[in-house]
Amino acid sequence: MKRNFIITLLIFCLSLTVSAQKVFDIKKYGAVADGKTLNTKAIQKAIDAANKSKGGKVVFSKGTFLSGSVVLKDNVELFFEDGAVLLGSTNPDDYPKYEGIRAFVIAYNSKNIAVNGKGIIDGQGRELALAIDSLHHTGVRIDPKYNYRRMRPEDGRGKLISFVKCDSITMTQITLKNSPGWTQCFRECKNIVIDFMKVESRAYWNNDGIDVDGCENVRITNCNVNTADDGICLKSEVPGLHNNNIYISNCTIRSSANAVKFGTGSYGSFKNVTIENVKVFDTFRSAVAIESVDGAEIENIKVSNITAVNTGNAILIRLGHRNGEKAGYIKNVSVKNVKVQVPFGRPDIDYDMRGPEVDYFHNPFPSSIAGIPGHSIENVTLENIEIIYPGRASKGMAYHPLSRLKDVKENINGYPEFTMFGELPSWGFYVRHVNGIQMKNIKLVLDKEDFRPAFVFDDVKDLTMKEIDVPSDKMNQIVFKDVSGSNLDSEALKRKIEPEQNKFDLPGR
Repeated sequence: MKRNFIITLLIFCLSLTVSAQKVFDIKKYGAVADGKTLNTKAIQKAIDAANKSKGGKVVFSKGTFLSGSVVLKDNVELFFEDGAVLLGSTNPDDYPKYEGIRAFVIAYNSKNIAVNGKGIIDGQGRELALAIDSLHHTGVRIDPKYNYRRMRPEDGRGKLISFVKCDSITMTQITLKNSPGWTQCFRECKNIVIDFMKVESRAYWNNDGIDVDGCENVRITNCNVNTADDGICLKSEVPGLHNNNIYISNCTIRSSANAVKFGTGSYGSFKNVTIENVKVFDTFRSAVAIESVDGAEIENIKVSNITAVNTGNAILIRLGHRNGEKAGYIKNVSVKNVKVQVPFGRPDIDYDMRGPEVDYFHNPFPSSIAGIPGHSIENVTLENIEIIYPGRASKGMAYHPLSRLKDVKENINGYPEFTMFGELPSWGFYVRHVNGIQMKNIKLVLDKEDFRPAFVFDDVKDLTMKEIDVPSDKMNQIVFKDVSGSNLDSEALKRKIEPEQNKFDLPGR
């Protein structure tokens, strides 16, 4: 935490240095705030002038400034006054690639840059994406990766903001809206502070809120994120990209995918990550998803004080092997002080843009912590956890008896998601291929009846369970298969059974 404070202070001082320098009003460079005139060249002239003067503040005054791609350069701050809007063009030709990057606001190999103020950057992402879609279908600009299943273009949409290989980035108070793709992505950057940002990006597919891809020393605080895809996502899209020293706190997230997620791209490392004081609501998938499926090394992760309501899943920790020469690892993960309410049915039903539905019948899913054979997740602590589940599981809808625990699919190379194993035999937690897990003060609540046990542990070593609170009318709630080195308090022992002891395994019982 001390290091995070020093980083914050350093970047704040750098930002003050920029702010104290010369002001560059984009109107003086020919920009017109009518929402119709294309101001790309005028805005870029102001940025270039500030950069040439060794730094300055490029000011957007009240009004709507239409533009295509602009490139942010060393020692330049984009400052938006209250009421200022930078509006994205809906013409795909206004977004040429720069250093291989296609986005509205681009920075490449820049230092000491900032995007601040109470204004708005609005990408008009849906209109832009539909224009690209039309060009494909009319044969004007064919997208070789066009997704016909979901009827959407992959190429040409770009991001709202993309910063690559940059050092010392500050983004405060700004509102980001309506991206055609990921809202913002920071790749191979270091020393990033994002504070009091608002993200409203539900315009189109793949509208991740904040993506951090192989970055170091990142602080994301006091943000409100409302997105059609993952809210805050740590990624490592290619080998060699490492995420180290990440701090996420005091954020509110609403998502049609996951709230806070590691992956799916997970080739490099994710180390020393703290996530705390996060509120989640109306979110389709997991409140917290920690995933290594492409060889990533994930360790020293601390998650605490998470509250989620109307959210499809509480916790997913998944070690798989989808890509890469060998599987990675996940170890030393602490999840504490978490309260989640899981609804029956999808929680994002009222969204305009909704994530893809699960394509098979299923009962409500439990939280999952799952490695793969020969590669166990190590040293996980769950403490002070309360999850309210909907119940209403039906053997007629889907049934996986405890006598067939070996048949729960491993899905070693599958896309990581809490639905990836198909029907699961427990309603609270499903834990498989884990070495070292402590569960203390875990309260699981059912709104309605569920025929399954609360916990299933399969191929687990060194398990500790203390202060486990499950519905009082249910005794056979903790199922062991190939569990060694367990330490259960007296209440947990009373509720433990082996699969062959189960008396409720036959469909007619």
